[in-house]
Amino acid sequence: MSEVLSAPPELHADAHWQRIDFISDLHLSADTPRTYESWASYLRGTPADAVFILGDLFEVWVGDDSRFEGFEADCTKVLREAAAKRRLAFLVGNRDFLVGDALLADSGVTALADPTLLVAFGRRVLLTHGDALCLADTEYQKFRGMVRNPVWQQQFLAQPLEARREYARQVRQQSEARKKSQASPEEWADVDVPEALTWLRAASSTTMVHGHTHRPASQSLGEGCERHVLSDWELDHAPHRAEVLRLTRDGFERLPLAQALAG
Repeated sequence: MSEVLSAPPELHADAHWQRIDFISDLHLSADTPRTYESWASYLRGTPADAVFILGDLFEVWVGDDSRFEGFEADCTKVLREAAAKRRLAFLVGNRDFLVGDALLADSGVTALADPTLLVAFGRRVLLTHGDALCLADTEYQKFRGMVRNPVWQQQFLAQPLEARREYARQVRQQSEARKKSQASPEEWADVDVPEALTWLRAASSTTMVHGHTHRPASQSLGEGCERHVLSDWELDHAPHRAEVLRLTRDGFERLPLAQALAG
């Protein structure tokens, strides 16, 4: 059943914007120092007027009260510095769905609903993390339904911080074991095309940008619609990958990280 039964909220680009960047699936953690440093350098140096982070910025986020110490505090500082220079917007993913208003307000980041319709350069672009559209992954959809329930979240966040971190470690181990049972991301469930088209029709849009699947590509969905799938970032283990999707008045362009920083 579709999660989008009406038009999604709209965000209109500021008139002076010339470049809009989209990234997702960095899965930042203390165990990925090179990816973290590359992300921090990118946010500090990108020439983009706005950066939209479409989920899974963090490998795990167990509550906004974790932002005061350690790795989480370092990430919060980077977000705050970047948001002081340009519009920074964030849409939660399947790993960091507990990012809340406290972190975003503290760092000056704009919260995005999933999905959100971006109106920019005469285009209507539907933004989503993408996990809600992977309907064939029934096991994950059951888990998603549980953890997105406000009652579950309230009960989870009421636990001590260390207990939440231990739960997250267990879930991460289970997720890694599941991935290892599959040869590659190509075996993971992909976005359900009929459902994606339903979302696009509800938004009066023909273009979708999403992450989650770790299969970067720009593809036709049929019916005159297209999707741009964002790259995950991995700079701590070979093979390395890090890509930015940039939108200008000329359209979409996929840029290696170094090129994205060069302008």
